[in-house]
Amino acid sequence: MSQDILINWAPQETRVAVVEQGAVQEVHFERTLERGLVGNIYLGKISRVLPGMQSAFIDIGLDRAAFLHVADLMPNIVAKHATPRDRTPATASAEGGAGVAGEVQANPRVLTPDPVLPIERQIFEGQALMVQVLKDPIGSKGARLTAQISIAGRLLVYLPQDNHVGVSQKIPPAQRESLRQRVLGLAQGKDGVSAGGFILRTNAEDATDAELGEDIAYLRKTWHRIKDAAARQPSATVLHEDLNLIQRVLRDLVSSETQSIRIDSREQFGLLQGFAVEFMPDTEAKLQLYTGERPIFDLFSIDEDIARALSRRVDLKSGGYLVIDQTEALTTVDVNTGGYVGARNFDDTVFRTNLEAAQTIARQLRLRNLGGIVIVDFIDMVREDHRDAVMGEFRKQLSRDRVKTMIGGFSQLGLVEMTRKRTRESLAQMLSEPCGACKGKGIVKTARSVCYDVLREILREARAFNPREFRVVAAPQVIELFLDEERQHLAGLSDFIGKPISLQSEGSMTQEQYDIVLL
Repeated sequence: MSQDILINWAPQETRVAVVEQGAVQEVHFERTLERGLVGNIYLGKISRVLPGMQSAFIDIGLDRAAFLHVADLMPNIVAKHATPRDRTPATASAEGGAGVAGEVQANPRVLTPDPVLPIERQIFEGQALMVQVLKDPIGSKGARLTAQISIAGRLLVYLPQDNHVGVSQKIPPAQRESLRQRVLGLAQGKDGVSAGGFILRTNAEDATDAELGEDIAYLRKTWHRIKDAAARQPSATVLHEDLNLIQRVLRDLVSSETQSIRIDSREQFGLLQGFAVEFMPDTEAKLQLYTGERPIFDLFSIDEDIARALSRRVDLKSGGYLVIDQTEALTTVDVNTGGYVGARNFDDTVFRTNLEAAQTIARQLRLRNLGGIVIVDFIDMVREDHRDAVMGEFRKQLSRDRVKTMIGGFSQLGLVEMTRKRTRESLAQMLSEPCGACKGKGIVKTARSVCYDVLREILREARAFNPREFRVVAAPQVIELFLDEERQHLAGLSDFIGKPISLQSEGSMTQEQYDIVLL
């Protein structure tokens, strides 16, 4: 299936769309002000060593000095036949912050205590030291650093200061050792010695030797550039920044099916060309500068698709529709026939609706980047061949997803259960926030319900206090109801408590908000 990648660049935000057969399948965003420092490598200068805290402050050119603990300066244990640590800056920053922390599976090993040299005996003030950001600065605290460097690739994480190969624990146990041996073989130099260690990421499970070899070459070339920069640059300068979204397009999204990569910024096109020539020459011929008058995302109505992807309802061409609900625990998809009556009988109507739904659901999962458990409620089908055909089409569409999915058959209740690996925030989480009026519930109390809450609250207050007057401050729609349909109830309560009740409309209040002022 042919694929096109469109890149819309602006100083404040970069947007990437993956289009297959004229329909957008994935969207990726990166905002300039939200880019962190995690994964960046600096040549720092030690500004202060604190023996009492066994830590040091490092000047890396930021507003505040960064923090380095002795545990991040050198390992505090000796591990025989050990895999690399499972928390690295690269794993923390890869995949847009979703990372692979915790994926590394340690082989059986023997740990023996090894006394750590005090930090004041390892480093000194004024010394230049290569460091990597583990944690972004927060508030008044500077960045957290490590001297144990790691660099993320598409399939592997490179550990230049280590010589072991670790495997993600999310890869099935039966495949781990064979993958490990393959990487060991590919990583060996002419002298039979591997320069540096590697962590196999989850998406390396089905990688070919050629793909693994390309990733190894890219990571080693990146490390050589970092070392060369460290030898030439002064202290407190950045040596390597984690790839931005445009560069990650070449590393993570381009495949043999990619026909073109179009970008609408001449400056960024030149930078991306240089990156491709140096690190990924096979992709350079696919790069194109878009100079059309229409915005690049208008070519495939991508902005409209993004807007629709934030809605619960997805209309099908046949007249049916989907209702997609994302919750904390799982995502549910409900298929409905709607107004579709095109088939000759009801069974065919249901079958055709479900068949189209299977294609649309797979696309929506990618477009919305929905991860975790997904429950699909197809319309009930009586015929077994119809059920098999729908399930076959669903599996076929899901197989095109670059993110790993697992799917079962129809349950006894007619539901389809599946999982899709979480790699980053969903589209809704990235572009939206909980509603200020309903606090994320999706519903608010009716104005009449709020009126009755107010009446009960006034009665409660009247029994506890003896003010001269009660004043109700509430949203305009609640005040309007008190002045119209609920006027008699308000007057009756005023007579009952023997106190006047005045009303004040406040446009900044949501429908559920109100205040009762005692005057």
